[in-house]
Amino acid sequence: MPQQIIPNLYRLPIPLPGNPLKELNAYLIRGKDRCLLVDTGFRQDPCRQALFSQLKELGLAPGDVDVLLTHLHSDHAGLAPEAAGEKGTIFVSAIDRPSLDCTKEQRAAWWEQMTRRFQLEGFPAELLSDMEHTNPARSMAPPEGGRYESLVDGQVLEAGGFRLRALLMPGHTPGQMCFWVEGEGLLLTGDHVLFDITPNITAWPEMPDSLGSYLESLDRIRNYVPVQSLPGHRESGDLVRRVDELKEHHRLRLEEAYQVVKAHPGAGAYELAGYMTWKIRASSWEEFPVAQKWFAVGECMSHLDHLMAQGRIACKTEDGLSRYQAL
Repeated sequence: MPQQIIPNLYRLPIPLPGNPLKELNAYLIRGKDRCLLVDTGFRQDPCRQALFSQLKELGLAPGDVDVLLTHLHSDHAGLAPEAAGEKGTIFVSAIDRPSLDCTKEQRAAWWEQMTRRFQLEGFPAELLSDMEHTNPARSMAPPEGGRYESLVDGQVLEAGGFRLRALLMPGHTPGQMCFWVEGEGLLLTGDHVLFDITPNITAWPEMPDSLGSYLESLDRIRNYVPVQSLPGHRESGDLVRRVDELKEHHRLRLEEAYQVVKAHPGAGAYELAGYMTWKIRASSWEEFPVAQKWFAVGECMSHLDHLMAQGRIACKTEDGLSRYQAL
């Protein structure tokens, strides 16, 4: 059921069945004319039922809200067109918008570009061929359509008497945004800062060093001192402490990735990811669920890209495959 945070601002918990994230925190800002829904859940029935039933408890129906997306991922954006309806506007960063506001053909071309990098890193073709159905980033993404409007860094949205300042924080996605609720000391962090789990940082075609961008964004968000942070998943916590923990996590993770490359020269990201440590219920790399392998390899790639940016490793292509070497 909706949980009031302050007057006119509610948290709407949306279950994510079968997903390690467990639950999405959507947020609803009540306004006199239009209400603003922050994030939505996957395009699947459990999320749809949870979201729309809670909107109903607040006297709202699909189409009665505009939608504000923190970023493009399908657990946040999947139901955006349904929630906004024909009259509502979907606000999203100008950088993430092309991945959502596009035709099926354009989206397929983008995924093909992403898939080529995974192929280059040695991800087995038979597993990649099944990703369209097993990866929720693809199977539960929003459908074609919807009235999108772009946001840029520093832009202010007004809703329910609140002023939300958009803060571009690239890393988790190229256009991930946080939103500072001016005058209230509240910070909507999306998936940029999570307090119980570590945000997945993957490689993106649009970002040569996504982890480097993420670390810079952590430094920027650390300048804010919210009374309360409102994350995209799980519980809240102390922002400054959590930023420092995340930076230390990635420092250690980079060192692990470097040592793995050093111990296995000539391997690609798929093989290297199998030697790294992961918090998942699987006895071996071979038993990882395919979708989780995708996220693990993507995260491994982002750390390899950052190590290359630091000049600690090099990569060359042989026989159509990436091969890494410690320097």
